[in-house]
Amino acid sequence: MKSIRQIFDHYAKDPMIRKKLITVLLAVIGMGIFVSILIEAAYGTDPCTFMNLSLSTKLQLSYGTWSVLINIVLLLIVFFSDPEKIGPGTLFNMILIGYISDFCRYIWGKILPADFFTNPATRIPVFLFGLLCFIFCAAVYMNADMGVAPYDALPLIAQKRFCPKFPFRFFRMAYDFLAILIGCLAGGRPGIGIILMALLLGSAITMVGKRMHSLG
Repeated sequence: MKSIRQIFDHYAKDPMIRKKLITVLLAVIGMGIFVSILIEAAYGTDPCTFMNLSLSTKLQLSYGTWSVLINIVLLLIVFFSDPEKIGPGTLFNMILIGYISDFCRYIWGKILPADFFTNPATRIPVFLFGLLCFIFCAAVYMNADMGVAPYDALPLIAQKRFCPKFPFRFFRMAYDFLAILIGCLAGGRPGIGIILMALLLGSAITMVGKRMHSLG
């Protein structure tokens, strides 16, 4: 098993490292911005955001602070199980998305009309715009090959270690359902966004991946 230093040395030797770092950083910033729109529109987010948002509300913590805290715990599990899943993108994801989302929500409250996220005339198109942009940014992030978010690394590790013959697709579905269940128990209400995310994200990852590889 490689050490963290060896893993980051591997990234440092990548001739495309600067381009990849910029790409993954912009993707993470985009994810933070657009998840703030999804939260405000309240039609649903991805399972991880839903769970963390519900728990942060229950614990009376900001979404950004709770995201960092839970990601530190998950990162420790990943570190001792399969550190090769960790990369620069892992750290960008776990630290930035929540705080960017909190900051954007504060800005939206200052500059947008009070009913912007509740009036159906704006709420629905803004939600769809935020959903598609979030999915695109997430697909870019995942295809950048700069490390996996702790939430996404755990099912990869668990499936490989405990039930390697079980199809990962179904294992991941069960994992996301567990996150949704935890969010519901914490008082959250899942919306249609979770279903749309599940239906669209896989195709978006494949499509964006092909495009990124064609561009070199």
